[in-house]
Amino acid sequence: MLSCDKSSCFSDINRVVHFVGIGGVSMSALAEVLNFRGFRVKGSDIRESENTNRLEKIGIRVNIGHYANNVEGSDIVIRNSAIPDTNPEIVRARELSLPVFERAEVWGILMSEYENVICVSGTHGKTTTTSMCTHIAIESRLNPQVMVGAHLPIIGGALRVAQSGLFIAEACEYCNSFLNFKPTIAVILNIDRDHLDFFSGIEDIIKSFNEFARKTPQDGVVIVNADDENSLKAVSGINRKVLKFAVNNGDAEIRAENIVYHGGYPKYSLCMNGEKLIDIKLSVRGVHNVYNSLAAAAASLCLGISKKSIAAGLNKFTGVKRRFEYKGTYRGAEVYDDYAHHPSEIAETLKTAAEIGFKRIIAAFQPHTYTRTAALLDEFVSALGLADIVLLADIYAAREKNTIGVSSADIAERMPNAEYIPDMSKLARRIGELARDGDLIITMGAGDIYRAGEILLGGVKEGV
Repeated sequence: MLSCDKSSCFSDINRVVHFVGIGGVSMSALAEVLNFRGFRVKGSDIRESENTNRLEKIGIRVNIGHYANNVEGSDIVIRNSAIPDTNPEIVRARELSLPVFERAEVWGILMSEYENVICVSGTHGKTTTTSMCTHIAIESRLNPQVMVGAHLPIIGGALRVAQSGLFIAEACEYCNSFLNFKPTIAVILNIDRDHLDFFSGIEDIIKSFNEFARKTPQDGVVIVNADDENSLKAVSGINRKVLKFAVNNGDAEIRAENIVYHGGYPKYSLCMNGEKLIDIKLSVRGVHNVYNSLAAAAASLCLGISKKSIAAGLNKFTGVKRRFEYKGTYRGAEVYDDYAHHPSEIAETLKTAAEIGFKRIIAAFQPHTYTRTAALLDEFVSALGLADIVLLADIYAAREKNTIGVSSADIAERMPNAEYIPDMSKLARRIGELARDGDLIITMGAGDIYRAGEILLGGVKEGV
């Protein structure tokens, strides 16, 4: 039996650390960090994936399937919030009296070693804003540790390792995970109704973000979207420096003014306290990315990064995987993929697409989790209504079982321009039948809906 408090458990690199669910983006990144530091890392996952294959290539043993004997020989066990107490590996770890950590707890322990820690939170835009912060930091020749929720080309993945100085991290509110983090600069992009399988409602979500803001030290900074009412509520009454950014709210210290769009790409004047600092030209589309870039710029200004580096870093950021990602062309129609899985995100993505000037928008959407689909059903119908044609795949269950009895068909039935096609290959074939020159085909969702676009593009020679 290993006896240790939370921080001292990771003081001895000779310890064997076992990850339950090692294939997740954040879990695999954490496994890489501990492996880099010299710990003996191993793990398990329910299925093989790109992440598990990458880990094995760097010498981390991964067992496929969750079995009690996977834990044998371990000193420490790490799991994510989706792994239940009934998981056989967690049960066995308890029997062996091994310390079991939540993934976010360990990230928080590691963050305490860094002088500056930017934690980017919000219902929407976390990955993009974290990536923008990373581009700016690298442009300014800082050496940041980075943990982000998608593949970011400039760092070659979702992780960049550095053991001192600056830590830039995506901070997720689900299961209050971000309350384990140690931000010196806490960013709140927006607060929306989501993860209602965990939170009781919007007030409960706002309360969680308020606690997150209070995680900053007394000399820390909370950066908040002043155009988002819920975000302002979350920072109400906190005894910390609050730096506001906005497009519309004139009281915000950081503002985007004189915004113009060229093909959907924004250009604006970055202003602070009414004074123009520099012109910003983005290489990603949409007003939502104006907000994301303002948050990244505000965090960078807090670190003393130059205006020139901020502008250059933002301009060089061209996106991350699965965020309005161009995939190819099919019979004159452009095919994109996007991670949007919340009604607000879907609406922003489709509005951005409409501004580009496509003849029609064909949206293939896969809802993510039964609870989200049931709770936000009307909002999904409204958001998807911005597309000309909607094709709906089966709900991606993720961590859930369908105890609610909800289906993608419930969305399709409320929309005159929608079809429910549960089979992914048939859905791809239907997209191909509908596609015309000048169309936008966009696959959307947090599950595996991207496969529909890949099947379509891969099947050009096969006549899909």
